Amino acid sequence: MRRALAAVLLLLTALSFAATGARAVSPDEMLANPALETRARTLSTELRCMVCQNQSIDDSNADLARDLRVLVRERLTAGDTDEQVLDFIVARYGEFVLLKPRLMLSTILLWGFPVAALVAGAIAIVVSIRRRRRSPLETPPLSDSEKKQLKKLLAASND
Repeated sequence: MRRALAAVLLLLTALSFAATGARAVSPDEMLANPALETRARTLSTELRCMVCQNQSIDDSNADLARDLRVLVRERLTAGDTDEQVLDFIVARYGEFVLLKPRLMLSTILLWGFPVAALVAGAIAIVVSIRRRRRSPLETPPLSDSEKKQLKKLLAASND
């Protein structure tokens, strides 16, 4: 009984550590103002680490990610709004730095392709179902004249 309880506690402890994502923000980067730090954390989760590319700068230990985290905090302490900070970083690094790209003319294909693919798939399924309903599953029986022609052909091939 004690082993089972210990195993359950160990599992719950491991799950609690796994549930909280590891953050790469070091204490020396953090802002003293909790409201600004919260804004900085929110912005950091929206920006892609250009080295790791599948992590936000908040999760990455790369030097460039650290530099971007510091830059975000500097812009916030200078009085920039969240949108101004994002615009500044996008102007430097391009739209790729955003983990969630903005809806613009240049990204319309990126946003529209999944919807278009779903619509095309639904249309293909509907067309396929309608074709199956229209085509008979069995071939119609031969008419008398067709039967006579078949007998003549079979007799000719046997000779």
